[in-house]
Amino acid sequence: MARDMKLGWNVDALNKAYRQGLMAASINMARERCPYRGEVVIAAWEAGWEDGRLAMESRSAQDDILGRIA
Repeated sequence: MARDMKLGWNVDALNKAYRQGLMAASINMARERCPYRGEVVIAAWEAGWEDGRLAMESRSAQDDILGRIA
């Protein structure tokens, strides 16, 4: 498994941070509340948060359109 010994992160840790960022966005947690330290892991969490926010906005827009049709 890939691991950067100097920075203390590995692929599994980055995947976990991404998934947690995704979940954080889904419960409307502020981006500034990232629980991680270290640039690389923070970037993974923020990427998940941004993807989660976009997914929520997309669902909201879709619900809006469906509500207008009904």
